[in-house]
Amino acid sequence: MGLYSGLSIGIYEKALPSTVSWLERLNQAADAGFDFVEMSLDPTPDRLSRLEWSRPQRNDLRRAIETSGVPVRTMCLSAHRDCPLGAGDPIVRERGLAVLRQALDLAADVGIRIVQLAGYDTLPDEIPGDDSRRRYVDALYLGVQWAGERAVLMGLENQEQGYIDSPTTAVQIVQQINSPYLQLYMDIGNLTVNQLDTLAEIGAARGHLVGVHVKDARPGVPRRVPFGEGDVPFVAAFQRLKVDGFAGPVMIEMWNDDRPDSAAVCAAAREWIEARLREAGY
Repeated sequence: MGLYSGLSIGIYEKALPSTVSWLERLNQAADAGFDFVEMSLDPTPDRLSRLEWSRPQRNDLRRAIETSGVPVRTMCLSAHRDCPLGAGDPIVRERGLAVLRQALDLAADVGIRIVQLAGYDTLPDEIPGDDSRRRYVDALYLGVQWAGERAVLMGLENQEQGYIDSPTTAVQIVQQINSPYLQLYMDIGNLTVNQLDTLAEIGAARGHLVGVHVKDARPGVPRRVPFGEGDVPFVAAFQRLKVDGFAGPVMIEMWNDDRPDSAAVCAAAREWIEARLREAGY
């Protein structure tokens, strides 16, 4: 557990080198002061191949977690960018469902507690609409059944674009499906990207929030904005989370592109976020 009662602070896998083993990655996270690591399962072949990991490969990760003492507590499942759950092509949708089910299997096998879901309902060349959103929600009904069988939580992310562009939209879906296994995994930075009312949107997520992504951002600029150089009102956001009783994982989302000093950059980001948490009263 981190410095703050009820909060643990994690780091995104892509903030650390991609060429090292899981044990090395987890040890780097520990040395940088983090409580957990978030696995990325994006559309790239290397990360998608994790869905097909054998039992020994899954056991290797479990041993790395035990040896390092750092859990892989959450998963960022962005692979649906290439196989969205609401796509018009039934073959694409079936692939998306297979990815979801396999990701939940992997999570259960290696001890991941929360699988973050992207709000992609269509491919980039498709026009979204009522039909794509209905198909997306129908897929989530299947997802909560699978998640419940595996005792793994799913959290919808408010994204910089697409169907789920705000916690308000995500809560509507969560309430419609009405399952404890589908909640919100909120990205505070994307509230600024979409020029939303940060405090109002955090309030809309109250009672459904299982995790928080933190990154700095500017309107229309969702990635690679150094902490302190963007427009995200971190202290006010953390104050609202504290008032609302949030006590879940806080994950720092960064992309360090395999730079040699990535661990030091991550540690500096953690220290910066911890300072904002102290200002907010955590």
